[in-house]
Amino acid sequence: MTEPAHRPSRRTLLGGAVGAVGAALAVGAGTAHAGPGAGWPASFPLPDGWLPEGIAVGDRPYAYLGSRAHGGVYRADLRTGWGEVLYGGGTGLVAVGIELDGRGGLLHIAGGGGGTARVLDADSGRPVRTWQLTETSGHFINDVVLLGDRAWFTDSRDAVLYGVPRGRRGTVRALPLTGDWEQLPDVNNANGIVTTPDGAALIVVKSTPGELYRVSLRTGAARRIALSGAADVVNGDGLLRVGRTLYVVQNRLNLVSVWDLDAGATTATLRRTVTDPRFDVPTTAARFGDRLYLVNARFTSPQTPETTFDAVAVPL
Repeated sequence: MTEPAHRPSRRTLLGGAVGAVGAALAVGAGTAHAGPGAGWPASFPLPDGWLPEGIAVGDRPYAYLGSRAHGGVYRADLRTGWGEVLYGGGTGLVAVGIELDGRGGLLHIAGGGGGTARVLDADSGRPVRTWQLTETSGHFINDVVLLGDRAWFTDSRDAVLYGVPRGRRGTVRALPLTGDWEQLPDVNNANGIVTTPDGAALIVVKSTPGELYRVSLRTGAARRIALSGAADVVNGDGLLRVGRTLYVVQNRLNLVSVWDLDAGATTATLRRTVTDPRFDVPTTAARFGDRLYLVNARFTSPQTPETTFDAVAVPL
């Protein structure tokens, strides 16, 4: 059920948009967006106690943000900052990574410790399907990316990726990670995930100790990507790729590292880092026009029903 539109009361939207830098850039093979206008807010609030982590933006100027508190989804209009609860979630549900499938108008949601991949209608918030990816505890389904006919999910506590059909039918494909991949115990391993520039493989960030891997969809072989210009991507969380530029959100470091990939996504060279005083443990990023939108998870602050949360925009 859709709740009434959320109106910020204690906090004021930060006006004065991030400066436009010209025509919008294309994401990989995706469609370029018209750049945000001068009056678009540079941040917008979320409901108190939302416990956000994932953010997704499609071709239209709307952001979808999941909740770790109850698995709900909040939809915000990037032009104004106003939003509403699209899906209220439920007891025991979690929404971590989230991806918008513009082809089918669906939201694919990583279900965290519940071991699920859930699918919602992006317009109505209506639940469409739940895929149970794991049958045992000790897993954490963390992030998701779309490639071909599947949505691919990471499991931070197991050396496996899960490929879920983007349609309503089919079976889940479990892809064990092999090659250079070494699963570490009792920490988060695989986290953010994106496609390679050629669309032939996947790039996965390993939060601990801070590494990037190119994963073959045919074999599951994971090849460590050589990093030049910095030692690691420790605390790597969400990933975003724009052409051959890879953005790595390093959550507790309060920064985004920006890397140039080679054609085969075998090496990455650090170009720059992005910081902002408004960052408060950002976890994931999405792009619209010439901006990155990041959600502040505030992991180092009390996670209570009264805790305030927001999303912020920085120039791409």
